[in-house]
Amino acid sequence: MNSVTVYSRPGCHLCGEAVEALVALHDEGYRFELQEVDIESEELLLRRLLEKIPVVEIDGVVVSELILDEATVRARLDR
Repeated sequence: MNSVTVYSRPGCHLCGEAVEALVALHDEGYRFELQEVDIESEELLLRRLLEKIPVVEIDGVVVSELILDEATVRARLDR
């Protein structure tokens, strides 16, 4: 099963939309574990990712930044 991590921060509407889209993919039958990481929890994450969020990783590989690339996410996930 794939591991999907979304790097986000509170109040980020693009982050919320990305998470909603990922939950919808899960509801469609894509199998993955979803984890959301608040970049404000670590100074290094905040500095490194602030201008790129939401950042989506699948199994440790960045597959999307800023706007969710749903086609790439679908291609990398198991059904």
